[in-house]
Amino acid sequence: MSKMRAIIARRMVESKQTSAHVHTCFKVDMTRIVKLREKEKNKYEQRNGVKLTYMPFITRAAITALKKFPVVNASVEGDAVRYHANINIGIAVALDWGLIVPVIKGTEEKNFLGIARSIVDLADRARNKKLKPDEVAEGTFTITNSGIFGEQFGTPIIAQPQSAILGIGGLFKEPAVITSEDGSDSIAVRNVQRFTLGFDHRIIDGADAGKFMSEFKKTLENWTEDIG
Repeated sequence: MSKMRAIIARRMVESKQTSAHVHTCFKVDMTRIVKLREKEKNKYEQRNGVKLTYMPFITRAAITALKKFPVVNASVEGDAVRYHANINIGIAVALDWGLIVPVIKGTEEKNFLGIARSIVDLADRARNKKLKPDEVAEGTFTITNSGIFGEQFGTPIIAQPQSAILGIGGLFKEPAVITSEDGSDSIAVRNVQRFTLGFDHRIIDGADAGKFMSEFKKTLENWTEDIG
């Protein structure tokens, strides 16, 4: 193994031995965001100098849910729980030689455009080996996107000492039952994505995880935030 691969191997085993891993998977209707992105992506890049991807939408929805349910952003320290003052989100980046997780610090203070720029900047510098040591440290929650390879969903391993990790599944067109305001049902083609929350059952119960994911889902399906 390379040095990086050996470190990853050790940390993954340590995490499974440390946390009581549980996973819950939610299906999210991304049609509203897909349409918004298609409408805005060309103008957005011209206006802001950064491509409009789905990651900032997902990250902002996670931040909204983390603010409401801070235990998902907490860590175990012995028999105590540390609730972090900041939401520092790690974004997993797959490299040819391994995996690295640069961290966006203080995301609760950034708007949509700030998050979008941070994601692109850290990912580019990760691929070019230009990250500073402190830019891969102090994460409190991680997002990993393996859905780009076409999987439905995954069950990611928590990055210690964090207590939760969000896995992004693939984005697919699927038939769905739509109920109108008058209560009648119809079938329509929707853009659907599955998201999995891996959480540490030592401090996060299934109810907490379910509430977190419900808030995350609601934010994405009813998106109203200005994207800049």
